Amino acid sequence: MSRSNGPLRFARSGVRTLAPSSTLEINERVRDMWARGEQVYHLGFGESRFPVHPRLKAALADAGDARSYLPSAGIPELRKAIASQQSLVLGQEVDPARVVVGPGSKSMLYATLLCLGEEILLPRPSWVTYAPQVHLLGKTLTWVPTSADHRYRIDLDVLEDVIRDARAGWGNPEVLVVNSPNNPTGLMMTPEEVEALALFAREQGLVLVSDEIYSLAAHGTVPHVSPAQFYPEGTVVVGGLSKSLSLGGWRVGHAVVPTGEAGRALARAIAGIASNVWSCVTAPVQHAAVLAYATEGELAEYRDLCTAMHAVRTRALFDQVAGAGLDCIAPDGAFYVYPSLDRFGEALAERGVSSDRALALALLEEAGLATLPGSAFHGDDPFSLRLSSSWLDAETDEKAQALVGAYRAAPDPDSFIRDHHPGIADVGARLRAFLAGLH
Repeated sequence: MSRSNGPLRFARSGVRTLAPSSTLEINERVRDMWARGEQVYHLGFGESRFPVHPRLKAALADAGDARSYLPSAGIPELRKAIASQQSLVLGQEVDPARVVVGPGSKSMLYATLLCLGEEILLPRPSWVTYAPQVHLLGKTLTWVPTSADHRYRIDLDVLEDVIRDARAGWGNPEVLVVNSPNNPTGLMMTPEEVEALALFAREQGLVLVSDEIYSLAAHGTVPHVSPAQFYPEGTVVVGGLSKSLSLGGWRVGHAVVPTGEAGRALARAIAGIASNVWSCVTAPVQHAAVLAYATEGELAEYRDLCTAMHAVRTRALFDQVAGAGLDCIAPDGAFYVYPSLDRFGEALAERGVSSDRALALALLEEAGLATLPGSAFHGDDPFSLRLSSSWLDAETDEKAQALVGAYRAAPDPDSFIRDHHPGIADVGARLRAFLAGLH
């Protein structure tokens, strides 16, 4: 029998139909446009752009001779450093035995979801990678709707209805993924909401997978509180270094498993996956990362400085977006704003823009603004967008370094934005011009 495509066959349709990450895809497109000399503001990629701290560079160089395989769960020194930091973040004592290290938080999420449950609950909207990971695992995905009217928070009545309906249909939702500070909205659950959700999960027998990659990038308007503080036996906390210290390319992530014998079994299972898939995180990076998880000293101070700059820059972007007339909720953390152009829907339709994806394309081509459509995050709003402040006025390493120096010298938010962020103001001007063209 003739096979026009040769002997290659995908084992699972889920792999064959999987689309690239929207965030990575827009990053590649913007880089291509920059290479052609086009003026584009990169609002589509949530990569922290601040420089690697000099002490981390030195630590990485010093560990350059580390070339042997390391323990799959991570070297003891790194697990101890992570446990110390997470003890402060989670508000509970974390034993290093509860920590597993992996190549970025994505791998920790994937390994955790591989180990737990057959039906995964995801809020809508949520980060672009959660749903594809569930898809790749061949597990059932059940959406939990949220809305701007309720600050995109998980409404426990709605969640209970979703679970009841799933069980009535012979489903078995066992795992809920939560993310605060949130990507794409930049919003956070209040401590009261976190406690209520944790107690609800315990009552329902759900495991919470708490993605806390932005926990050290909260703006100070809402305190970050982990559900593990209230539900330690049923919460897996996932995080890493990519956002707090601009180390996305280092690929260092961690999982803190629940307390008790079940948590210890989960740690062994994740380490088993690691040993058979990626062996271990790169040896020199592991040794250098011990310093990156420091809870005091130069690295902790630098982490706080970066958080402060992210907050100032993101709030300034929000001010421009809101000032342009877009509906948007002020962010509490991370580097995102999540505006809606729904009230411009009729005018957009007259221009032939019928979806948020078409809107994102129009903004890119007509205004030089690279954004991501809300539908990339499985949002329900017809014309929502996610904008990131992380690349603005930090497109090169030299610009990013200059921003750090400027803020160290004069940590005044108003002058920092006025004197060092012309791009943020220009983004606002371009948004206003685009909207004016709709009338």
